Amino acid sequence: MIKDQASLCKYLEKYHTGHAEFHQAVIAWYQDIADVYSANENYAKESLLERLIEPDRIFRFRVTWRDDQGNARVNRGWRVQQNNALGPYKGGLRFDPSVNESILKFLAFEQIFKNALTGLPMGGGKGGIDVDPKNLSFSEKERVCQSFMNELHRHIGEDTDVPAGDIGVGATEVGLLYGQYVKAAGKVTGSITGKGISFGGSLGRTEATGYGCVYFLKNILEAHDIDIRNQRITVSGAGNVAIYAAEKAIQEGATVLTLSDSRGMLYCAHGFTLEEINAYKKVQAAGGRLTDFCQGKKDCEYFKGKKPWEVECDVALPCATQNELDEDDAKMLVKNGIKATSAGANMPLTNGANAVFNKAGVIVAPPKAANAGGVAVSGLEMSQNAMHLHWSFEEVDRKLQNIMKDIHASCTENIEKVNGIYPYKKGANIAAFKKLAQAVIALGVR
Repeated sequence: MIKDQASLCKYLEKYHTGHAEFHQAVIAWYQDIADVYSANENYAKESLLERLIEPDRIFRFRVTWRDDQGNARVNRGWRVQQNNALGPYKGGLRFDPSVNESILKFLAFEQIFKNALTGLPMGGGKGGIDVDPKNLSFSEKERVCQSFMNELHRHIGEDTDVPAGDIGVGATEVGLLYGQYVKAAGKVTGSITGKGISFGGSLGRTEATGYGCVYFLKNILEAHDIDIRNQRITVSGAGNVAIYAAEKAIQEGATVLTLSDSRGMLYCAHGFTLEEINAYKKVQAAGGRLTDFCQGKKDCEYFKGKKPWEVECDVALPCATQNELDEDDAKMLVKNGIKATSAGANMPLTNGANAVFNKAGVIVAPPKAANAGGVAVSGLEMSQNAMHLHWSFEEVDRKLQNIMKDIHASCTENIEKVNGIYPYKKGANIAAFKKLAQAVIALGVR
C-alpha cells in the first residue's frame, strides 16, 4: 500500500520500471494532493492511489504497412485506457517517433484529471504510433492510419473510448482514421473527435487548445490584477496550438514575439500581426516551415538552434511538447522579468523549471487546466454528435470561455494565495482528485 512519497517511488520502480515520464507526472501530482490524501483515511483503505495510477488496460499492437517503394514497414501502436469513472475514455492519438509506453501512460494519467476539470462526462486515455508523419506521403499516411485502425476499432466507440488528434494527427489523419473506423466497425458514430466539419466535426475544435490556453491565461492574470493587453508574450511551437494561442493573444491586445520549431526560433521584433499569423497558416497548410515564412519579412528573423525563452517577455506560452522548458530556461526568463506562464503543451515544464518559477513568484498555469480547451471542445463535439446537432462557432467559443472560467474557479477554490500568488498546479490537482475520488469510491471495487 502506498503511504507516502517514498513508498510511491518504490511502487513506481517495481511496477513501472524505466518509465521516466510517467514517474515524473505521478510524483509531481502526488506532491500536490498528499495532504488531502492523508487527511482522509478512507482514501488509503480504498487504495485510491493505486487505482488511479494503474491504467484500466493497455493495448499494444503491431502496425504493419507498405511504403511507396513497396517495402513492408513495422511500427508499434498503443491505446492506454487509464480510467473511466467519469465517462468514456477520452484522449488524443499521437503519431511521433518519440511515442512509447511511458509517454502515453503519463499523458493518459494527466488526461483523467484534465477531463475531470472540464466538468464534462469524460474519462481519460491516450494512444499513438511511433511513426513520423512528416516523412510520409499521403498514400503512406493512409496505409498507416488504416493499419492502426484495423486493430484500434475493436477497443473504441462513442460510449467506450473516444480518441482525438494530438501531435502528428491533424485533420488529414483524423479523416483517414475515422473513414477506416466506419468501414471496420460498420457504423457511423461519434467515435472520434476532431473530425472535419462536413462529417460530424465541431466548429472551433482546431482553435480550441490554443484559444483555451489564452482564455485561462486571461483569467489568471485578472486574478492577480494584471491586464493581458500589451503584455509581451513568447510562444513555442508552430503547430495548431501555438498558432491559435498566438492568434487569440493578439486579439486580446497582447504582443506576440516568437514562434518556434524543432530547428530554432522565429523572432518578430514588432510583434506578429493577425495578417502575418493568417499568412503563416497558409504556409503551414502547404507544408512549409517557419524558415519559409520569414523570408523577406521586415523585423522577422529566424535563429537556428535558439529557443523563445531567450527573448525578454512578460508571459511565456510553451505550446510544443513535454519538458521543453527546463531549469536554465526558467532562470533566464526570471532574469528577463517574466510574470506568468500558461501551458499549451502537456507537461512542458521540467520539475526544475517549476521550482525556479515558484521560488521567483511567477504565476504558473498547469497544463491540465490551461490546455484543457481542446478536450473540452472535443467533449462538445461528442454532445453534438449524440444529439445530431451542429453549433455555430460563436456558441462553441462561448461555451469554451465559460468552461475555462469554471476551471479557473475550481482551481482557486481549493487553495489560498501564497505570497500573493495562487499555486494553480496544486489547486488543479486537488480539485480533479477530489472529483475522481468521489466517483471511484461510489462505483465500488471493479
